[in-house]
Amino acid sequence: MTLEFFKDSRGEYAVSPADVEGKLPRIFVSGETYPAAYELAILALHKYGTRSRTHYDQTDSDGKHLFPPSIEAKVSVEIKNPLKEPRMHLCFPDSYRGLESYRQEVVEGIHDSWIEPGTTKWTYTYHRRLEDWNPSTNLNAPDGGVLLPKGVNQIELVLQDLERDITSKGAQATTWMPTADPMLESNRPCLQRIWFRCYENEEGIDLNANWYFRSRDMKAWLMNGWGLTSLVEKVALKLSQRKNKIVRIASIDDTSDSLHMYGNAQEMFDTYAAQMQTDEGFRNRIVRTDRNETDQEQFFQEETLAERKALEENPHHSLGSESQQELARRLSAAIKQNPSLVSARDQKFVRDLFPEFL
Repeated sequence: MTLEFFKDSRGEYAVSPADVEGKLPRIFVSGETYPAAYELAILALHKYGTRSRTHYDQTDSDGKHLFPPSIEAKVSVEIKNPLKEPRMHLCFPDSYRGLESYRQEVVEGIHDSWIEPGTTKWTYTYHRRLEDWNPSTNLNAPDGGVLLPKGVNQIELVLQDLERDITSKGAQATTWMPTADPMLESNRPCLQRIWFRCYENEEGIDLNANWYFRSRDMKAWLMNGWGLTSLVEKVALKLSQRKNKIVRIASIDDTSDSLHMYGNAQEMFDTYAAQMQTDEGFRNRIVRTDRNETDQEQFFQEETLAERKALEENPHHSLGSESQQELARRLSAAIKQNPSLVSARDQKFVRDLFPEFL
């Protein structure tokens, strides 16, 4: 088998293509920073990923699929310098406020209260699974089906392990509950495990972190990385305090067994991939995150006001007219079949700009 390679100023990737039907391609990405790795992961997945149908695919009343198949591959991404600025890419599906909310969700557990036993809504948060892990026999039971009187704080155990033996290879935290998660039809944790490895030298301690996802939407890749890197920063700070040494985050390795672009987001990723084909203009697609609150707010207002206005008028304004029409046809068919499956924003898009399709 011949590996495919790509390299430019952002970093590089290597691909082991799917040479037989039913085999997932294997993609290896190495980027200096998060935004650089993000672009290379999108490019490699978009070009080499295999097409596959999933149980999430929407169909019309005749059983015809409304969107193309998903694109997926097994993808491992090395971020060599995860804290190096600029750390954020402008092509991510949220705002600074949303980014901070997600960070607090992962690191501080601000949305743990959204888990409602007895309902089929949220059955987990990463914070709850990592810092209050409690095996369950039925996550939808009124009491959550928990088996222990008190949950396990795995991050604290990681710190205790590394404090006791900085060379430990057992410092890890997992999310999966084999007693309950396999029985759920959906809403199972995508993140499976985080592993920490330290190397001590005269200057301090180098902390490396690897994490593993079983399934991952490419749209969420950057925000997942932001939240989990913040969690690694939390571990580094606490370990530094306990060991009384400087702890540096040396590298992060991010692996997804199935990293995918869903068919209903294909138009968006087509646009992203076209913009990211080369490193030309890369600096214009990234932004620093080390601004103070006032500077961030000013940036948010000045740089995104026009984009926000355009999105309010037409959430798919970046697509060509023919692509917009085709998307509107697909969305209108989905609305007619089951409106609850289509976001309010997309319903407004069809209603305001293509009412003839309804």
